[in-house]
Amino acid sequence: MTHSSSRRRFLQQALGTSALVAAGGPWVPEFLVRSARAAAEASGDRVLVVVQLSGGNDGLNTVVPYRDRLYRRARPTLAVPAAQVLRLDEGLGLHPSLDGLEQLWQESSLCVVQGVGYPNPNRSHFRSMDIWHSAQPENPKPRTGWLGRWLDRHPRGEAQLAALHLGGESLPLALVARRTAVPSFASLEGFRIHQHDAALQSAALRRLALAQQGPDQPTPLEAFVRRQMLSALDASGRVAQALEEEPAGSDYPGTPLARKLRNIAGLIDAGLPTRIYYVALAGFDTHVKQQGAHASLLQQWGDALAAFARDLKGRGHWDRVAVLTFSEFGRRVQENASAGTDHGTAAPVFLAGGKVRPGLVGPAPDLHDLEAGDLKFHVDFRRVYAALLERWLGTPAAEVLGREFSPVDVFQ
Repeated sequence: MTHSSSRRRFLQQALGTSALVAAGGPWVPEFLVRSARAAAEASGDRVLVVVQLSGGNDGLNTVVPYRDRLYRRARPTLAVPAAQVLRLDEGLGLHPSLDGLEQLWQESSLCVVQGVGYPNPNRSHFRSMDIWHSAQPENPKPRTGWLGRWLDRHPRGEAQLAALHLGGESLPLALVARRTAVPSFASLEGFRIHQHDAALQSAALRRLALAQQGPDQPTPLEAFVRRQMLSALDASGRVAQALEEEPAGSDYPGTPLARKLRNIAGLIDAGLPTRIYYVALAGFDTHVKQQGAHASLLQQWGDALAAFARDLKGRGHWDRVAVLTFSEFGRRVQENASAGTDHGTAAPVFLAGGKVRPGLVGPAPDLHDLEAGDLKFHVDFRRVYAALLERWLGTPAAEVLGREFSPVDVFQ
């Protein structure tokens, strides 16, 4: 075999391996960990974790106006008893299933932005979610998301993995960019090394990469591929170990959302250059028999977030992580005839982290002043995005949102 054909074979095998791992094979994708140096440089960056509550979370039964008679009149079967509410102040409290979230409140790590929405609200799940994802209510067919546009404006060079979506659903529009590819994985099992096969393959690939030195200087492409192969092999064990180890000082519930957040905590601690992690919890379209289903979903969310916070505090990362939780809309004030609630409009948005400004932001829902039976919004959701972009990610919000929005005061 000639040296040139050997080189071609090396490139084909190396690039073929890259394609395999990107498709979710048992290897850590090389673009996840370009080099230990890039990861180290990124370790001090602030991280945004987005938790999407899909289906339209009932904001009124999440942050409960427990003293409001109109609330109880509108919800004769669904109103949370005042004695069970986890009180935040003299008029508002959390659903009793949210004791995990109350813990964050007590630790001054939770900010609740009330009455968040947008003008001329849309009650379609798909359209409203597109609006939240794109931050372009006037655009009927958005092609990029607000985080995708941020990614395009902040290329990471060779340390590409600036964002990661973890979940079985398709890549959220929020992460869709023009020039930046964001990987989407149903689970992080694709990142884990299957020890027996990996040991054999790793040794073979390392020998292959090192054997292709030859008498001639490698071309730039050959040198690049060889560097990426070797750096991926060197870093993969570190990432796999981070995912396999039990989180320091924190036990996670055995729920799907908790598993996702546990893996994210491990990746943050591993020093990956990722700035944005995105996960979703579905099931909030509670038209029928809402009470038990909604309580279970809130429990899963609150407990997972509390465990995530404990874990990151134990690892020393909580102050550089902000968690945004949102849903595409709230629910109607009046319960329906099926012991559920229908699609509504404004609802609270939640921010958690070591550097959030704790407390309630914005006026409480006014059940005396409704619009066609729905809550009026008081805070445009793009003001929340503006705060995240400018005061957390360090980017002028107008570059991403298309115009100026006054950031909500949610960070210390």
